[in-house]
Amino acid sequence: MAMPESAATREPAKPTEERALPATGEGRRPEHTVAVSDPDPKTGFRSFALGQFRFSRDEYFVHVTWPTPKGRLEHRISADAFLRALMRDVAWGFFYGLVNFDSMFGSRNLYGHVQFFAGRYHEAYHKAGLSYVEEFDSAFAMTACKAILRDFCSAGFDPFAAPEETGTTWAGPKQGDNVAAIDRFRVATKRMPGLFGDSPLRDDLPVNRAFADIPQDEPVVETEPGFEGKLHAFNLFKYLSRSDVTWNPSVTSVCRQSLFCPTTEEYILPIIHGNDRVEWFVQLSDEIDWEVADKETGKPRARILMKAGDVAAMPADIRHQGYSTKRSMLLVWENARLDLPDLYESGKLKPYPVEF
Repeated sequence: MAMPESAATREPAKPTEERALPATGEGRRPEHTVAVSDPDPKTGFRSFALGQFRFSRDEYFVHVTWPTPKGRLEHRISADAFLRALMRDVAWGFFYGLVNFDSMFGSRNLYGHVQFFAGRYHEAYHKAGLSYVEEFDSAFAMTACKAILRDFCSAGFDPFAAPEETGTTWAGPKQGDNVAAIDRFRVATKRMPGLFGDSPLRDDLPVNRAFADIPQDEPVVETEPGFEGKLHAFNLFKYLSRSDVTWNPSVTSVCRQSLFCPTTEEYILPIIHGNDRVEWFVQLSDEIDWEVADKETGKPRARILMKAGDVAAMPADIRHQGYSTKRSMLLVWENARLDLPDLYESGKLKPYPVEF
């Protein structure tokens, strides 16, 4: 819930550093600057001003404020939830469509530019004229988000890990940092992991505690003479059993614009993802409970319990969030065509893939 900003308790210390972040690849200067305060004498955290948005945090909460015709409003998010959501936004390059941190705040990828919004997809706030949207160059926004993530994340807390696997140092005053966890290098797959010159098969990573029963043998590939190196296969379950992150799709098959993006899921999807294209889900193991709502208003539309072997299509006009008590495996099938958002928004494509 947003409320009028309390300058006495929430306004960050007056920024002491204001700088333009790096120019974009086209050589243009960014349209915005980011203001960064000195560390708070009590909590040790800095405050950030990104355009008209203000971000600060205390021992338990991140506070986001924005301008409205009735004055600045403030919204608070539990710091661990904010860090998990921001980590996905950074790792995914703002992903497809909407990345809702919660019902109030989030980002929308415009592919080259990104919008940050507050209240825009909260029906009551938007109708009351209390929502706010600001657009940034993607490279500029990414640099700013990484700076916020590094400062707000203390040592011992990994925003990519399941709660059982990471510490509780997200709470309390700042205690060092965890740059190694938040600066993980995202491996880009060209065709399929394990192919010559392509991404590795994770043989150097340990098997996750939840997948100790997964066979670790690889398939035997026998080829006719002259076809050596042209036929490839690998054990996908083994590959996923060695994932050290949750809710972070990894591309394992690239066929033009068709991407297979399997992932391991535990606890709660840290974002509420608003689609700008159809996503196909194939449940490979265990269960995920999905809450599905209207993308624009947030009104509930469906609840889906997916068990191993189930297949579902998430339409282009919904938002969804998953819950997985036991670590599970999910295959997400994506179409990476850049023109899809416009085709769906214009009505040229229906938001669902099939009619019965």
